Amino acid sequence: MNNNQVNIVEFISWLHNQGINISTNGEKLLCRVNKGTITPALRQQIAERQAEIIVFLQQTGQGYNTNYPPIKAIPRNQKLPLSFSQERLWFIDKLEGSKAPYIEHRALQITGNLNVLALEQALSEIINLHEVLRTSFPTLNGTPTQVIHPDSTININVVDLQQHPEPLRETILQQQVQREATTPFDLEVAPLIRCKLWQLDTSEYVLVLTMHHIVSDGWSMGILIEELSRLYQAFCVGAPSPLPELAIQYADFALWQRQWLSGEILNTQLNYWKQALEGAPELLQLPTDRSRPHVQSYRGSSESFSLSTELTGKLQQLSRNSGTTLFMTLQAAFGTLLYRYSGQSDILIGSPIANRNRHQIESLIGFFVNTLVLRTRFDDNPSFEQLLTQVRETTLIAYEHQDVPFEQVVEALQPQRSL
Repeated sequence: MNNNQVNIVEFISWLHNQGINISTNGEKLLCRVNKGTITPALRQQIAERQAEIIVFLQQTGQGYNTNYPPIKAIPRNQKLPLSFSQERLWFIDKLEGSKAPYIEHRALQITGNLNVLALEQALSEIINLHEVLRTSFPTLNGTPTQVIHPDSTININVVDLQQHPEPLRETILQQQVQREATTPFDLEVAPLIRCKLWQLDTSEYVLVLTMHHIVSDGWSMGILIEELSRLYQAFCVGAPSPLPELAIQYADFALWQRQWLSGEILNTQLNYWKQALEGAPELLQLPTDRSRPHVQSYRGSSESFSLSTELTGKLQQLSRNSGTTLFMTLQAAFGTLLYRYSGQSDILIGSPIANRNRHQIESLIGFFVNTLVLRTRFDDNPSFEQLLTQVRETTLIAYEHQDVPFEQVVEALQPQRSL
């Protein structure tokens, strides 16, 4: 796990998924683990974030909400609804079709002798274990529904690039991977996962796993890769699957969510967001070199950069001194940057959250991720110390109301939106 790419909530959830239960006793961090669970590298990661973990657990009552009713397995001989987030993606797919960019993909470099049959067997086992990967989403009587298909096997499409001159292979690979990652899915045809393997040399491969976002998210991709590794190693030596059966599936969560997140519970969470975002600006006006397009093109990109070890250490120390997490400190800094360049004193930042704050769903593949709108106010020209306090309080209370899907918040607020 890349310790620098997840916020503290996701890191703690991931630890629990590895069988590492953490709690605090005053200023001490306590870990309950099975023997051999913590590797030296993982021990180092926990040590680096120890102060951050302690602060978070103290401020959130151990980080997990224990008041949720349990999710129970339901009979499959009934109409299975989509989760709220799935329904939104289904609607966007119907509205925009192949233009919608909701596809998750991951490219894995493989070096050495590859057993393709064992790899196919491992992928088939994962698809059969996780119902959501063999689920389609047809329309019945005007509304979408989940249809879970029987167990099946998957065949990996192998593309041999060895016949091309070696200097051209990487270029051809990048072009074909990009095409694979942007090829749309038909939501009415299962499975909504594709696997393609490119062979660059006798012992050099690239495996690309592609899933529609309606059945997956970033956390799910991590589960998929971890389970694929364990199953492949087992099947290469003729051993049985080391993975246990799942007590519940994503379809169980979807129905549970619709039954639980309703009535007074939904109104309470929505009322918080209505109050928190009342009067918020609808658009951030940045002095860009090009005008904002009227219609979204989905041709955006990302910029990656690294902070020096020295600067990271100073940021971590600042976080400890102010009682915030590193995520909160960086969020405050980013908000300040947007304030400076936009001239707006009211800044909204959309922040993804894994939304797996109950143990039952941590090991499931599926679309759980949610987006929280975190608001930062610069009206009274706060000092950075005051800003950190504001961001900490805003973030923590937002976490307490993370269950209501972003699309329902938008529907409740009815902001003016462009296409």
